Amino acid sequence: MWKSLSRTVLNGESLIKTACNADLLLGNQTKRLLTAQNFGGRVTVAMITGDGVGPELMSGVKKVFTSAGVPVDFEEIETNHKQNTEETCFEAITAIRRNGVAIKGNIETKLDLLEADQKSPNVHIRTLLDLFANVIKVKSIPALPTRHNNIDIRIIRENTEGEYTHLEHESIPGVVETYKIITAKKSMRIARFAFEYARRNRRKKVTAIHKANIMKLADGLFLKCCREVADEFPDIEFDSMIVDNTAMQLVSNPEQFDVMLLPNLYGNIVGNICCGLVGGAGMVGGANIGDKYRVFETATRNTGKGIAGMNIANPSAMLFASTLMLKYVGFTSHASMINHAIIDTIQKDGVTNKITKMFILFLWWKLTRQQLTK
Repeated sequence: MWKSLSRTVLNGESLIKTACNADLLLGNQTKRLLTAQNFGGRVTVAMITGDGVGPELMSGVKKVFTSAGVPVDFEEIETNHKQNTEETCFEAITAIRRNGVAIKGNIETKLDLLEADQKSPNVHIRTLLDLFANVIKVKSIPALPTRHNNIDIRIIRENTEGEYTHLEHESIPGVVETYKIITAKKSMRIARFAFEYARRNRRKKVTAIHKANIMKLADGLFLKCCREVADEFPDIEFDSMIVDNTAMQLVSNPEQFDVMLLPNLYGNIVGNICCGLVGGAGMVGGANIGDKYRVFETATRNTGKGIAGMNIANPSAMLFASTLMLKYVGFTSHASMINHAIIDTIQKDGVTNKITKMFILFLWWKLTRQQLTK
């Protein structure tokens, strides 16, 4: 009798664990079947509103999608900061796992709530879901006056290790040690992703950015892995550049770059420089890509807390991120329509980031008119 009861209890626990981990057990293809066009041609996407200007930018995305007739429904998740990162991110991570795809505002890192060994909410989401590749599309908009007007760069950043592993401690008072983790496995993975991306998108060159002259083991390993993968792609030119020289080259001659491949911290810094070259934080969208999930957000990952509610945040970056998301879920015509409307609003109407609501109003009018004339 006791053996039978034990088996029943164990089976019950097994069923509970299976139910709780259902999202984890679903493969990528199954998730796509659950969220794609099997449900009346509509797709459900998680919308993580974030902090700062995030909620108002998401409001703009919803209005634009409605005016363009985009068949997307949003599962909205607001950010409620708790005492630890896991609790803060629980609802967001659950929604991403459930839907497989999300559009996300940046979540503020509240240092007063975090213990020294806790990751920020944004890093926690990326590492837990293994969103290993951050891809930023940096492209000049002709009507937007900048110092350089012919930029067309793709930033591909390793998203899960490097200096962002949060492995640090105070060995003795006044002396802090921080670990930079570079592994061959993840370096090979991001390098192969970059070269496959370049080939798939007909790009001609990949440049690996490093500091191997100083960090001979860590950055040396990253560079070695990039070179090994490059040998598998003879049709794509490969070169490398030290990160400090890269910063100078970007502001003086950015047209030389095509696809840039970087470890985590360098990718963050170089990505922000590139965004500045084409108009600033509000002009570039990005994607965080893993084997099972994709999360789309602005490229610079700023909360914009200082300008929240002032109606001056540029909505373009979040809108561009939303069109990247639409391409991913298969709505390329809607993505193209919104992209053209954004650029047209900047070029012909001269509306940029001065008044957020005016920009959205112009987009709404253009897209609604297109729908009515179909």
